[in-house]
Amino acid sequence: MTIEISTERRRFPGISPRAYEHPADRGALVALRAVPGLPAVLRALSGAVGERRERLLLLASAVKVTSKQFPEVQALRLECAATLEVSPVPEVFVLRNPEPIAMAIGMDTPFLVLSTGLIELLDTDGLRFTIGHEMGHVLSGHAVYRTLLLHLTSASLNLAWFPIGYWGLRAIRLSLEEWFRKSELSCDRAGLLCGQDPAAALRTHALLAGAMSTEPDALVDFLAQAEEYDDAADIRDSILKLGHLSGRSHPLPALRAAELQRWATSAEYTAVLGGEYPRRVDDPDTSFTAEVKAAAGAYRDAVTSSNDPLAKLVTKAGGAVADGLRSFRRP
Repeated sequence: MTIEISTERRRFPGISPRAYEHPADRGALVALRAVPGLPAVLRALSGAVGERRERLLLLASAVKVTSKQFPEVQALRLECAATLEVSPVPEVFVLRNPEPIAMAIGMDTPFLVLSTGLIELLDTDGLRFTIGHEMGHVLSGHAVYRTLLLHLTSASLNLAWFPIGYWGLRAIRLSLEEWFRKSELSCDRAGLLCGQDPAAALRTHALLAGAMSTEPDALVDFLAQAEEYDDAADIRDSILKLGHLSGRSHPLPALRAAELQRWATSAEYTAVLGGEYPRRVDDPDTSFTAEVKAAAGAYRDAVTSSNDPLAKLVTKAGGAVADGLRSFRRP
């Protein structure tokens, strides 16, 4: 694989993760960031032991990416970090596994893990998109907040006797899964900002879903699957769709691809490419009310555009929760 780093790709100095975060993801993150001392609490809960344990295990069982080991991945690592101004640049480890896997791990010193299966499956542009996606997780601090939510989930499971009962715990789990899925949509956008090539992102989504062909006509058919899925308005299909989401931390591949392609044609994406984006320096002054309002708006848009009767109810409920958060005030 020969790496080609284009000087035409834009970089985004000082970019805030708010520039690419999905409104529902961003609203949840703003709420969490509004809690004073939260990072300290998280570190007390985890002691960074898990992070240290995982890195030590990878040092002993995987290959650390350098200019000598996986030089193409090393070049993309540096390029994507520079594009989103992620510093320090996260280390990358490559793990022998035929399955295509990519993840960001860690709170204090995040690092990325890629599988050999992923590297063998994707071309340079696909790897750029994927590494950019994982850099988005790092910049958004998703690992920090996912750690908190996992601790809360674990704690809730130990309180099964509590009056909220099974359905209350299930509602908590479904809410966490919903946020996980929205965070993945956010980082697809970060990956697109790194590659600035919607076609490469679409090829990547199709390949990860199992596509054998990434010719343009085949990709059009792949996107059509998402439209067909959304158009199924029978109540029986609606019930089946809800079952598809149970236990999933990632969006369904065809729907995920369609969501990113819509963002790629949006005025928001065009503005970011043109240098009009929120800066990190302004993050402390972010309006909580405005972000939650945007999250509620995203859910309402989903209600409007969906033909699925149960999806309308679920997204409307999500919008109601987001609207309810408006009453929250920083201490």
